[in-house]
Amino acid sequence: MAQTIMVIDDSASLRQVVSMALKGAGYEVLQAGDGQAALALLDGRKIHMAVCDVNMPRMNGIEFVRAARALPNYKFLPVLMLTTETQESKKAEGKAAGAKAWMVKPFSPASLLNAVSKLCLP
Repeated sequence: MAQTIMVIDDSASLRQVVSMALKGAGYEVLQAGDGQAALALLDGRKIHMAVCDVNMPRMNGIEFVRAARALPNYKFLPVLMLTTETQESKKAEGKAAGAKAWMVKPFSPASLLNAVSKLCLP
């Protein structure tokens, strides 16, 4: 059975690009337009990883990571932050919240898939 990855970004076109790369590599993909929509998908189903933007309306990526970590089923969900943010303070905030990795946009699909293969839960 394919591993499931959630892609969380307020940009539909970016979600599509990331989803196409992941689906092309054999992953199942769930999509959410912000952290609140993503939290609603954390309903007990097995999710192997999340790829999440930082700057989004309603609930940003760092708030999402904190909220996901508070849920027993998703306490260890690996989250890759995929963002335009490059400040060390933002990276430190993301890491403190529980993000496992940080990748800056624009990104290459190959580097994204490489990071996903290393971080994705079995």
